[in-house]
Amino acid sequence: MRKFKIYFILLVLFSILVGCTETNILDRVGLTTLVGYDVGTEEKMSTTAVVREVNPEFQSNVEVITTENETSKGNRMKANRKLSKKITVGQMRVVLFGEEVAKDDLHFYIDSLLENPSVSNGLYLAVVEGETSELLQHEYKNIDDIGQHIYRLMEQNIKNEHMISSTLHEIAHDFYMEGKDSAMPIIKKDEELVELTGVALFNGGKMVSAFPVEDSFYLKLMRDSFKSGLFETILQEDEIPPKLAKNKVNEMPLAFDAIRSKRKMKLVDPGTPEFDVQLNIKARLLEVHPDINTGDPKVIEELENAVSKNLSNEISRIIAQSQNVQSDIFGFGDKYRSSVRNSKLTKEKWHVMYKNMKINVKVKFEILRDGVFE
Repeated sequence: MRKFKIYFILLVLFSILVGCTETNILDRVGLTTLVGYDVGTEEKMSTTAVVREVNPEFQSNVEVITTENETSKGNRMKANRKLSKKITVGQMRVVLFGEEVAKDDLHFYIDSLLENPSVSNGLYLAVVEGETSELLQHEYKNIDDIGQHIYRLMEQNIKNEHMISSTLHEIAHDFYMEGKDSAMPIIKKDEELVELTGVALFNGGKMVSAFPVEDSFYLKLMRDSFKSGLFETILQEDEIPPKLAKNKVNEMPLAFDAIRSKRKMKLVDPGTPEFDVQLNIKARLLEVHPDINTGDPKVIEELENAVSKNLSNEISRIIAQSQNVQSDIFGFGDKYRSSVRNSKLTKEKWHVMYKNMKINVKVKFEILRDGVFE
């Protein structure tokens, strides 16, 4: 009984000490939730940090601080001189790169993030149209914490499959792979809002081109497998089969959800090189304008064939654009390397080969059911 009392007292004292430690930590540190990098003056690095300060009563205050120095660590020291609490990066969720920085080279920044044991591999990376300081320093009317807002913006769009994923782990994996390049979401300030506007393409560490946000669906089809998702497309007049619409129309908007997709990539000629890409897609029809007889199996078959052709053309278009800028964000080079023995593939060698590569895209689109709304 006496031993039990001693253990109980020690447990209570330990709990009190732990509670005091947590209070002291919250009282003394500032939690960096987001960092943005820009090109500073005189070749210096400009860093904008979003820092959340929490007091012992769990009330928080958000500070946005911009500093310039030769290194990121020097910028952190400068920022510390402007705050009453020590800055920590263990809670950092997003890193943004200004457009000028992204077009220069992100090699140094990716290496620095990977070498920092306090930084999570699950944080998101993105490119900003213009400068990150302008985006982050703006006083938004309806956004209290810009760092948390951007994190949630990226998280929900990635989880709902509206945008490609760009965690530090994924970007570093593609960056150091011999046969693949990186791609990141692009965001910008639109008056009092922050929105996703496109996808940045990289050749090595340099941003070389961008796709509009409307093309993110096709990019994800080629890079990942869909498990749910939502997309819309417009069949133009020359893509609409005569039997599909009762009256002649200039275009036919369509919306689908509950998407399931699988991608198969096969190297058919190592010399060219030439690839066959087969995409099998199943989705539910939500909307179609003008109305068609979706109860007729022949009409559905015509629609499936028309959408298959439309998707094949769109995917071929984005692949061709990536070839023009020598940015293999789809991993054809990795497939080539694993298929060709002793290929001795390097990024430089593959970028030249990729530009002249031939790709045959075939899409099989199947409508699961129609006319059901949730």
